[in-house]
Amino acid sequence: MASITLGGNPIHTSGELPKVGSKLADFKLVKNDLSIATLADFAGKRMVLNIFPSIDTGTCATSVRKFNESASTVANTTVLCISKDLPFAQKRFCGAEGLENVVNLSDFQNGSFGLTNGLEIVDGPLAHLHSRVVIVTDENGVITHTEQVAEIADEPNYEAALAVL
Repeated sequence: MASITLGGNPIHTSGELPKVGSKLADFKLVKNDLSIATLADFAGKRMVLNIFPSIDTGTCATSVRKFNESASTVANTTVLCISKDLPFAQKRFCGAEGLENVVNLSDFQNGSFGLTNGLEIVDGPLAHLHSRVVIVTDENGVITHTEQVAEIADEPNYEAALAVL
């Protein structure tokens, strides 16, 4: 269990992030067209998993915009933006913002992605949503970088995530 804060108040996650050097666990997440995406769909690509509580908050929206911008400059890399938002909300946000270089995926059906990766918030006002996390993998799905953002309102360290690519 990790301890993070929301507005300076302690909250906790369901576990610890996967370790650098381990393989990212397979997942089933819902795409904007309601089809299912799995880890195999991104085989051979480096991935930046931008994970956050809700697309409809300022920091989450900023992280999607910034990773959208940087995704277009890094070869063989896909940015996955993952939250428990409904796919319709994710699609609406990216459509309104003109964001085309990220893949939105939703864990709304059962939250298994958040639980498997130890990043679901378990207490406080955001209980059952995802904490703010960045996970980067290589082309084989091996984790090369993780960041659990200590204060949920803070942005992730974009430079650190992109540096391992």
